[in-house]
Amino acid sequence: MTAETATITSKKDNLLAILKDIVVIIAFYLVFTTFAWGAFHIPSSSMEPTLEVGDRIFVSKFAYGYSRYSFLSDPKFISEGHFLESKAERGDVVVFTLPYKQDTDFIKRVIGLPGDTIQMQQGRLFINGKIVPRRFVREVQYTSYEGYNIRAKEYDETLPGGVKHRIYERTDSGNSDNTRIFKVPADHYFMMGDNRDASADSRYRGPNPMGYVHKKYLVGRADITTFSLYDCDQGKDIGCFIGIPYGRFFNSIK
Repeated sequence: MTAETATITSKKDNLLAILKDIVVIIAFYLVFTTFAWGAFHIPSSSMEPTLEVGDRIFVSKFAYGYSRYSFLSDPKFISEGHFLESKAERGDVVVFTLPYKQDTDFIKRVIGLPGDTIQMQQGRLFINGKIVPRRFVREVQYTSYEGYNIRAKEYDETLPGGVKHRIYERTDSGNSDNTRIFKVPADHYFMMGDNRDASADSRYRGPNPMGYVHKKYLVGRADITTFSLYDCDQGKDIGCFIGIPYGRFFNSIK
């Protein structure tokens, strides 16, 4: 074997080794994001102040079990029913997909469980006929990611079962602040955004509504922010350094 032949063989071996490494990395990524944690980003303000536009999050795929919607392409030959199924709990922040809304992924908070009644009256949330307590925290003023000046009140809201989380309310007399009584059907959940006046969720009954969300559409539970591309110029009380929102890194999602 000549030196030239040995060099060519060595280059081929190196190329094959690189290709094998790439295949292993892709396979690991697919397995990890299908059966462990999926990576998602937050594109809208509907879950502020819990999640900010630009946040990157890990979503637990094993929290509710595995189904067609655990995979990247929603393969039709896999059942919509969950394998190793677990129920979502009130207060969970959930990623779900809706085939009847162009297979779009959404993230909202579970407010109503099967059999619950849900109603909004003058901006206050009622679950099973009882008002959900909220505690005023502060007034907030900031510039939205769309460039609008926003003023809102921030509250601590405590759901039945004890989950406490923050919400924004711009007004208590908006279009979604006074609703009829919703009765959550079996195997469905009632979803709401924490930014109550900027969230299209289960409260709306207009054209192409979200409605109640069937359990088969649950993808996973949002557990942690990994990093964020939040715009520090919005003016919120978030730790930033030279434009890097370090205050949004590796936070537990509650």
